[in-house]
Amino acid sequence: MEILRASHLCKTYGKGENEVRALDDVCFSIEKGEFVAIVGTYGSGKSTLMHILGGVDRPDSGSVYMDGQDIYKQNDEQLAIFRRRQVGLIYQFYNLIPVLDAVENMTLPALLDGRKVEKSRIDQMINDLGLKGREHHLPNQLSGGQQQRVSIGRALINSPTVILADEPTGNLDSKNSQEIMNLLRLSNEKYHQTLIIITHDEEIANQAKHLIRIEDGRICRDEVIS
Repeated sequence: MEILRASHLCKTYGKGENEVRALDDVCFSIEKGEFVAIVGTYGSGKSTLMHILGGVDRPDSGSVYMDGQDIYKQNDEQLAIFRRRQVGLIYQFYNLIPVLDAVENMTLPALLDGRKVEKSRIDQMINDLGLKGREHHLPNQLSGGQQQRVSIGRALINSPTVILADEPTGNLDSKNSQEIMNLLRLSNEKYHQTLIIITHDEEIANQAKHLIRIEDGRICRDEVIS
């Protein structure tokens, strides 16, 4: 079952001789529960694509359909609700709130949505993420790997339709990188979470079951790996 479709996405920055075509007629489809890697070098357009898929930046033309809904037919307020409920975003530099502890950071999207998270769900996630004993630590009291675990918890807390992870291991050593990848795979396998990882790292890309390669703003390879 199709969960997400990009249809003829175009995005340009700048004008005249400074014009950069970040995305050029990008089309692809993702099935529910897939583990997808979107791979490209720096400047290929992959981060622009992530922002458009996640409802953060509007395309100049083209559409993004999630669960059959054209997300950019919504106004800014509706888009903000869409981002909070339908998309879990994971960034390379964690983007945690410095004055909130691990649990408060994790549950922030639910709080902004006016929803209470059951303690049993928090406990389960803390356990799955290997954060036992760190629940009330502030971000600056956590290692990079632990901060990224918190950001994964924050992305999962609202049980979103899609998880979008932008270079999630880019700021971590190899041991922590593999642990974070194991956790992301767990979210895909245990919670049947549709997972899209944006990366330049071929080793990470090869762990996915669906590979989409982008170069100069265009899709040059789209392959489901059996």
